[in-house]
Amino acid sequence: MATGWAKDGAVQEQIDASIEDALKNVRGRLHSGRSLKRCEQCGAGIPEARRKAVPGVRLCVACQSEADKKIKVHSLYNRRGSKDSQLR
Repeated sequence: MATGWAKDGAVQEQIDASIEDALKNVRGRLHSGRSLKRCEQCGAGIPEARRKAVPGVRLCVACQSEADKKIKVHSLYNRRGSKDSQLR
């Protein structure tokens, strides 16, 4: 594959960087510590099964669903290394 002035392995570096960015984003949203018995937003009880399944859980299922809708979905397209990003 012709890559012009790109060094060998540049495409793989872009792929690796995209994956690393996505992993950092997901890991940053993980909770740690002790799970709450009551939702920190609405105060509803959090079932024991959920607390065991999701360590560090802070929200009930309903509040978590709403919070998940607000999370920006990231594309795995790496804009850092693309020529388009340099032109804009």
